[in-house]
Amino acid sequence: MPTPSGDLGSTTLAELLEREAQARSHDGSGIQAAALLGEWSPHRLWGKGEQRESQSQTKLLQWLNARLSISRAEADQRSDFSICNAVSLGPLKLRFNGPGWLQGKRPLLCFRFEMLTLELGERTLLQRPLPAPKAKRTPFFALIAVEQGQWLAARGRGGGLALWSATKNP
Repeated sequence: MPTPSGDLGSTTLAELLEREAQARSHDGSGIQAAALLGEWSPHRLWGKGEQRESQSQTKLLQWLNARLSISRAEADQRSDFSICNAVSLGPLKLRFNGPGWLQGKRPLLCFRFEMLTLELGERTLLQRPLPAPKAKRTPFFALIAVEQGQWLAARGRGGGLALWSATKNP
């Protein structure tokens, strides 16, 4: 099966779905924590059950400079990662931060956002703690495949499928 490579635009939904079926198998995807580290930008998105790419949603998130940053958690934390999901419009930036961890063979990248921050340039306008999600409602990305430093494919808790491109390596 062809694999997503330098030209992510040519990756087909069928290729991603085939990889997803492999990741759901008994052996899982084999994705390791180190391969997820970096900063990721949405490249292609499909809604739950959709066969057509959601180009308008992708363009909007790209215009808002959407980023998913995954870094190693500090040694004293009980998680594998620190996760930041952010959008920005010029100097205005909205960030959600919290811990993340791998779970299961597939694996799932589980996370919860604990802090919301609104910044204008270097100035913090608002910083608020967020409530913990209800039991069994923790958000996650079901990891499908990754090429470290190039691309990441995952399905979100809501069923949407995303192909992310790397914007920064750790």
